[in-house]
Amino acid sequence: MSADQLTRAQRDDLRSIAAMIVPASDAYKVPGADDPVIQADMLATLGRDTTLVRQALDHLARLAGVPFAKLDAARREAVALEFRSSGGAAAATLVRVVLQCYYRDDRVLRSLGLELRAPFPKGYVLPDGDWSLLDPVKARGGTLREAP
Repeated sequence: MSADQLTRAQRDDLRSIAAMIVPASDAYKVPGADDPVIQADMLATLGRDTTLVRQALDHLARLAGVPFAKLDAARREAVALEFRSSGGAAAATLVRVVLQCYYRDDRVLRSLGLELRAPFPKGYVLPDGDWSLLDPVKARGGTLREAP
């Protein structure tokens, strides 16, 4: 299955539950998990999680009785609490997908004070064949141990 197999109602419910999991914050200048860019990332990268996410969204809709996105705020909160306690592995997968996509968004990373690059080697290019980083290890000599 792929993300394009989510129905319109499932995509709307995903956006609604994502907004509850991580709401937008004006104080920290970050979007909520319902932001269109973050939602597009979720849909594009569901991959092997699609089946469980669909199960979670179907369970959410069953609990709501109508599409989750169409509920008022108070009913949505009550259904979300019930979903949290009864959703099992599917609900956990849905939450993980939302958080994974949210915390890799550049705006969120900047708000956390993180740089938008891999943490190592901090932009330094190591020349091919330069093994000088191993000199301290080589200087220690070999360590021999008896096998059990």
